[in-house]
Amino acid sequence: MGKGERARAFQGLESPAAGPKPRLGPGGLVRALRHRNYRLFFSGQSISLIGTWMQRIALSWLVYRLTGSALLLGLVSFVSQLPTFVLAPFAGVWSDWGNRQKIIILTQSLAMLQAGVLAALVLTGAIAVWQIVLLGIFLGLVNAVDMPVRQAFVVEMIEDRQDLGNAIALNSSMVNSARLIGPSIAGVLVAALGEGVCFLLNALSYLPVIAALAAMRVQPREPRGQAVRVWAELREGFDYAFGSPPIRAILLLLAVISLLGMPYTVLMPVFAREVLHGGPSTLGFLMGAVGLGALLGAIYLASRRGVLGLGRFIALASTIFGFGLIAFSLSRALWLSLLLLLVAGFGMTAQAAASNTVLQTIVAEDKRGRVMSLYTMAFMGMFPFGGLLAGGLAGLIGPTETVLLGGVSSILSALFFTRRLGAYLRGKGEAVPPQVREVWEGGPFG
Repeated sequence: MGKGERARAFQGLESPAAGPKPRLGPGGLVRALRHRNYRLFFSGQSISLIGTWMQRIALSWLVYRLTGSALLLGLVSFVSQLPTFVLAPFAGVWSDWGNRQKIIILTQSLAMLQAGVLAALVLTGAIAVWQIVLLGIFLGLVNAVDMPVRQAFVVEMIEDRQDLGNAIALNSSMVNSARLIGPSIAGVLVAALGEGVCFLLNALSYLPVIAALAAMRVQPREPRGQAVRVWAELREGFDYAFGSPPIRAILLLLAVISLLGMPYTVLMPVFAREVLHGGPSTLGFLMGAVGLGALLGAIYLASRRGVLGLGRFIALASTIFGFGLIAFSLSRALWLSLLLLLVAGFGMTAQAAASNTVLQTIVAEDKRGRVMSLYTMAFMGMFPFGGLLAGGLAGLIGPTETVLLGGVSSILSALFFTRRLGAYLRGKGEAVPPQVREVWEGGPFG
């Protein structure tokens, strides 16, 4: 089978020479929005995510205002993210046999309830730190189910698989746009009206996304022909993912970068004050640069013609991220640090979103939920451990050395990833599934 034939064999995907290419103008950048279900999801989620980022900023300010403790700030962050690492695989099993649309409506409703309770406690002056911790654990449990199911649900909203990569990239751009807008609004509201208003607005922001989910017309999946055995299904998902060299390589690369590279954001207050000799405004500029770079990375992926060659781009984006971190750790000028964080933010988001797209492309449909739960574990589940590790290393060897080490680890991991996947492709030859070979060898990175 020739290269063009392999491309056409992959879920109807045409090779670059076989037909018209999607436009790269404004319409091409948002082509996934032509699908009604995804358009509903995008519009509702865009509002909800702004509320989510408002709550994150207001919550961190509330904890620090009540306690004055950086340790408790880290604890609240840790307990809210740890359930993702523990429960995501079980959520993946549920995703593969359950109704994903109904599951997400349930999780979004529970998240709205959590924000509403938090708002009520703060607005009535009854809030205490132990309540914040318990509510953080509750939201962590909800997100542990919501995230992998929501990742797997994207493919059900997109009728044309050529638009899948664009949809995932638009998801990333939506998250990072909210990351720029939400904190700015939260800062103004907290100063003028207090944290409770941010929590209340976040609770209300879930209404559009719940309404959008309820309005979707999703083709029902074929029911499973046998009763679900959770542990057996869980093991089957692990065996499938780690028995596939491409899937295993993507997950391991993402896990290493999430553990050693991405937690550099935890150390941003230290860089703002101790390295760049600034204050809160400096921290705001640094985090804004990361968000802007992440948004540019998402926009770039949305502009790509398809998935051809995207596998190799994962390694390239990881390398860009690593070099951005190394150079940032050595910078002592604010303007240069901002530029380098923009580069690092681009690489970080491009790597994660490209990994998501490739996994969604090559995974078997009946394993999609479980594989995406492992993606969630590798991406978000490793972050709390990475944050603790970064804090510990910064105390031992210094913050600049810690970030530099994260950058070096990212580059070395990308090189190892490229070498192992290259050996797999060469060793298997024509036995490599067509969709896998096209993802790694087709396109401009082939």
